[in-house]
Amino acid sequence: MSYDTYKSKLVAFYEKNKRLPGYKEIMAFTGFRSKNAVFKFIEKLVEDNVVRKDRRGRLSPYLLGGGVRLLGLVEAGFPSAAEEELLDVMDFDEFLTPNKEASYILRVKGDSMIDAGIREGDMVIAERKQNYKVGEIVIAMVDGEYTMKYLRKKGNDYYLEAANDKYPDIYPTESFKVEAVVTGVVRKY
Repeated sequence: MSYDTYKSKLVAFYEKNKRLPGYKEIMAFTGFRSKNAVFKFIEKLVEDNVVRKDRRGRLSPYLLGGGVRLLGLVEAGFPSAAEEELLDVMDFDEFLTPNKEASYILRVKGDSMIDAGIREGDMVIAERKQNYKVGEIVIAMVDGEYTMKYLRKKGNDYYLEAANDKYPDIYPTESFKVEAVVTGVVRKY
């Protein structure tokens, strides 16, 4: 069988299972008899930008339907002639969650962060971090309750500030812990 036939079988596997196959599964559908043959096949897929390897060597789809073409720029100010040019193919998983092990998604309830562009029903991507900065939007546990607000500091004391004037600042009285930092917002129109 040819490389294109093997690649077609990989694509079919991905479309059916919504995941990439492991080495043994690739051996099964290609008929390869060694992991070395699978390794060479995967290297060719990486070279052809069909899949990518992360820092740990794990595979992620690239041109298997996991990516969306980035065509260029569009003016958000005064109109100008749009130029369509393929700049790259973006994998939204990789773009939104570069640190997948520490990231999770939460659906937003309420309007306390509306002036930060975060609306009720949006999904925020949060990343657990040891280091966080004043001014970041955080997911915090305050006195036993979770909330999403701007992290602020007055003197030595942290407090939380909403992005909506209808809500007062929150000063912890019993307990306070930053659980994660908001790294992105997803909204579907």
